[in-house]
Amino acid sequence: MKPLPGPAEGDGDGAADDVAVALSKAGRTKIRYPARVLSDDGDRITVRARWAAGGVRDFGFVRFEPGDVFTEHYWRSRWYAVKEVRTGGGALKGWYCDITRPAAVAGGEIRVEDLDLDLWVSADASAVLRLDEDEFAASGLAVRDPEAAAEAVRALDALDRQARTAEGLRALFR
Repeated sequence: MKPLPGPAEGDGDGAADDVAVALSKAGRTKIRYPARVLSDDGDRITVRARWAAGGVRDFGFVRFEPGDVFTEHYWRSRWYAVKEVRTGGGALKGWYCDITRPAAVAGGEIRVEDLDLDLWVSADASAVLRLDEDEFAASGLAVRDPEAAAEAVRALDALDRQARTAEGLRALFR
C-alpha cells in the first residue's frame, strides 16, 4: 500500500481517520487502497487518496498518474461514487464517477461494488462521457439482478443530467 496523503490546506475539519477503500467487481476485490477521511455526515463519506494503481493509466480523454490526488465521495444511500481528480500540484482534471451499489462503511473500510458503468466529466465540463455501457450490457446484471441494473442505469442518467447543469457535479457535495 502507498502511504496516506496528508490533508491539504483548506480541507475543512482536517479529520485524520485512516480507512481502506475496497472496490469489488463480480465478487472479487478489484483494488484496495488507503485513504484519509475528510468528512462523514452519516450518509456521505468523503476521503482523499493518491492514485493507487501502478504507473500511468491513459484513457485517451484523461491520464491518471502517480501523484494525482482523488477526493472521493461515497454515499450509503446512492448508487454511485464521485471522484474529483487533481494533479499533485492541485490542477483539476475532472470527475470520474463510478456506478456502484451504495457504500458499506464499517471496521475502517469503505466497500463498494462496481457495476461497470462510469461517467467522466472534464474540468471545464465540456466533455461528459458515458463509459463502459458495453461492459455493463455484457455483465449479465440485468438478468441476474434486474433491480440493481435498473438502479445503475438511473444513477448514470442522474449523474449525466447533473453534470450538464450550470452547477455541475459540485451541487452534489453541499
